Amino acid sequence: MREKRFIAAHRGGPLSLAHHRLLMGWAIACAEHALLLVNNPLTDQRLTQALYVAKEWQNGNSGTGAAMKAAYGAHAAARAIPDPVLRSVARAIGQCVSTAHMADHSIGAALYALKAARYAGGSINAELAWQDAQLKSLPPAIAALVLETRSLKQQAFKDLRT
Repeated sequence: MREKRFIAAHRGGPLSLAHHRLLMGWAIACAEHALLLVNNPLTDQRLTQALYVAKEWQNGNSGTGAAMKAAYGAHAAARAIPDPVLRSVARAIGQCVSTAHMADHSIGAALYALKAARYAGGSINAELAWQDAQLKSLPPAIAALVLETRSLKQQAFKDLRT
């Protein structure tokens, strides 16, 4: 069930556009941090396009429809990737750009970044600490919402339990 505090104000929820854009920024940071785990630059244009659209949406220069289209492309790219690290990065990017449509997808970007770290042989706790440090730029109530929701959703990922 969706956390109602992630519902955008224009849809009758409490999340302001400014806070929605801050969540997009956090999701972008999580996806780009996961991207550092990949030795080679992204070769699939759908993934680079998705990150571009996410940044454009965050800055108010792109619409939700373009973000949804980019998300479909990123997830299609992920399905075709055999390497679990890169596939998790691609999923993080897909969830990141999906944040434009539904703000709680920002949590998905963070969780797939955690999966990428795990598959790359890194520490989930170190990645969690990095993600938490990025939350300091968000208002306390939004950061608390993210922490609470990420913790709950993390339990659904059996390979992400700490």
